[in-house]
Amino acid sequence: MTKTIPAYQRIKNAILDNIHSGKWQAGKAISTEMALAKEFGVSRMTVNRALKELSEERVLERRQGSGTFVAQQQFNHTFVEVRNIAQDLKSANRDYQAQVVSKRAITANMLDDELRRKFGIETAEALSAHSKNDDVANSAGATVLYEVKIIHFADGQPIQFEERWVDAKKVPEFIEQDFSVVNTSDYLIAKSPLERGSYTIRALAAPEEIATFLKIAPQSPTLVLRRQTYSAGQVVTFVKMWHAGDRYQFSGEL
Repeated sequence: MTKTIPAYQRIKNAILDNIHSGKWQAGKAISTEMALAKEFGVSRMTVNRALKELSEERVLERRQGSGTFVAQQQFNHTFVEVRNIAQDLKSANRDYQAQVVSKRAITANMLDDELRRKFGIETAEALSAHSKNDDVANSAGATVLYEVKIIHFADGQPIQFEERWVDAKKVPEFIEQDFSVVNTSDYLIAKSPLERGSYTIRALAAPEEIATFLKIAPQSPTLVLRRQTYSAGQVVTFVKMWHAGDRYQFSGEL
């Protein structure tokens, strides 16, 4: 059974949408707690939680006696350094190539639970159920994410399989790029500078589809990096990078 996104998260998402669309600009006041509570049909306590979390994420600034304002944020530089496999291979003087397996637009009713949680997106059915606005209900089937799948090669041998999802509102021209030439990470950093991110690395047995792309036997060991990165308080991209276990290693300096 599909879980409904909590009311405070819906309020956060709506505020962030207004900021990203330009309706609420940096330094300007947003709607009052009372107005937001009335708009969403919730208590002021619920609204307060949404505003508190966005303030802690440095998206909003709460001024006692004055109201809540969009924080002044200067994204002139990328705050998160995201290395990509193209950089690593070229630095190691290895020949690098990328092959795009597929690109597609995804609507809310196509999302699985993981992607819906990552991006804070409700299903088309959920949007229609709690919305009294016909325009909102009708837009529930609109594109919300872009998906690309890419095989990365080192000296002609597949070394990484990338599955990436990108917020379509924040990077509307993403799907139009030729990612056999343009690197996904480089493009996203240029279009939507990142403020923070998180990642995990796990050893997993390769499912049949992944094994085919990496040209390894099914159930062979792989290293899977899962990473999500944020811009202005929202997840802009989530990626799974599958690496053939005997061809790749993660390394760095402490």
